[in-house]
Amino acid sequence: MRSSGRMERIVIIGGGISGLSSAFYLQREAAKRGRQTDITIVDGLPRLGGKIETLAKDGFVIEKGPDSFLARKLPIIELTRELGLEDELTTTNPDAKHTYIFREGTMHPMPPGLMLGIPTDVESFLKSELISFGGKLRATMDLLLPPRKEQGDESLGGFLERRLGPEMVDRVAEPLLAGIYAGNLRELSLRATFPQFQKAEQEHGSLIRGMRRLRGNATPAAAVVPSADSLQPEDRSSGQSARAAEAGKSVFITYKNGLGTLVDGLDRALADVTRKLGVNVTQIRPGAGAGGGARYSVMLDSGETLAADGIIVTAPAFNAADLLEEWTDVSALRAVRYVSVANVVMAFEKTALGLEFDGSGFLVPRSEGMNITACTWTSAKWLHTSPQDKVLLRCYVGRAGTEQVVDLPDDELIASVRCDVQETMGITAEPLFTEITRLHRSMPQYPVGHTESTAAFRSMLQERLPGVWVTGAAFDGVGLPDCIRQGKEAAAALLDMLEAVVH
Repeated sequence: MRSSGRMERIVIIGGGISGLSSAFYLQREAAKRGRQTDITIVDGLPRLGGKIETLAKDGFVIEKGPDSFLARKLPIIELTRELGLEDELTTTNPDAKHTYIFREGTMHPMPPGLMLGIPTDVESFLKSELISFGGKLRATMDLLLPPRKEQGDESLGGFLERRLGPEMVDRVAEPLLAGIYAGNLRELSLRATFPQFQKAEQEHGSLIRGMRRLRGNATPAAAVVPSADSLQPEDRSSGQSARAAEAGKSVFITYKNGLGTLVDGLDRALADVTRKLGVNVTQIRPGAGAGGGARYSVMLDSGETLAADGIIVTAPAFNAADLLEEWTDVSALRAVRYVSVANVVMAFEKTALGLEFDGSGFLVPRSEGMNITACTWTSAKWLHTSPQDKVLLRCYVGRAGTEQVVDLPDDELIASVRCDVQETMGITAEPLFTEITRLHRSMPQYPVGHTESTAAFRSMLQERLPGVWVTGAAFDGVGLPDCIRQGKEAAAALLDMLEAVVH
């Protein structure tokens, strides 16, 4: 085992939330273990934060990337507390109670008791006009159908169609659940995205019965939360402040000045960490050429070479594959496709719209043929994001199979979004301003068998490149709390690996 007095050089590839969390918890865990670390973060962007980017403009708080996180997910709450940012937390507007699905010219409210697209209140579900009478009967057959005998993975869409029928998949599940990944439900892994669905079927013989049982552990608003793990039980009892407990009553939470608050807090906490921003890693080489007896050399496109005893790769799967394929089989990484998306944020004078927004927004099924996939009524959902006499809307475009819209010229993209906004909400007013954010190859698609293949890849990587760990949204969850959890796990895993290395 290495001496605890030796300075270990660690390079983290990627300065997004996964990389920043890895660095933060590396510092914490190394100190606990009495180990000295010299950490360097490398990222091709000129700033930290990755997809997190908050814009303050004319009194508006605009998120160009993710806009919030799930209050039920402890890792981000714990990190917020450790950074001393609890007083910055803010919740959704309690009066924005409804979420809608736009279909055939009508805003249909989500049926009461709908839990991640699964009808747990059958009586209310049967009254909804969103699904045809035949579709409702087919969905309730879930209560009679036997569970699948095979225990292996299957596609999320295949599972839901088998249990609830194709109409429920197309009209409810696809716009609600696919919105997380912008993907095709019939290609996404059930086990890697919504393992609680499989567990509900196996343990209760019915998806509806199983989700009804879980419903008692979730807040009412969680019925429409589009998140893979919003229903996973978590212990919220340990050391929470009153502010965190208050925030926990809301399904979604964020920070008063946007998610950039979290990045700024991590930036301050990582004052001793070296940053190499605006440069990319071009190669990782083990052994020969490493400086000062380090196990690896990390080459940058600036011409600089970094010596590393350990490496954490938090880059997208395709970038990680490029760096690692010289040394190991990266087919598991290549199997993770990415979808490009964009969001178009528009600000309006409230008086110009003449509308009252009673909810958080609406979803658009693929079958409607629109360019927008969803619209968040941001200023209604988050009261801190807009002056009181203004309205802020955020429209999403791009999903698997229709990614070309993301790269339309600005004027064409805005025109297409405004056309859909007019059709869905009747808005013809000219925006005060419009902000476009394109996120190319940003949404990882977990294929069937993803959980098993990535576990096997990590095991093989540990054998072939000891001291190299891969993590991030491509592996075990795309949400901010998931990435933070994976960063914390990566820190512990890397230190364990380094302690096992014998010189």
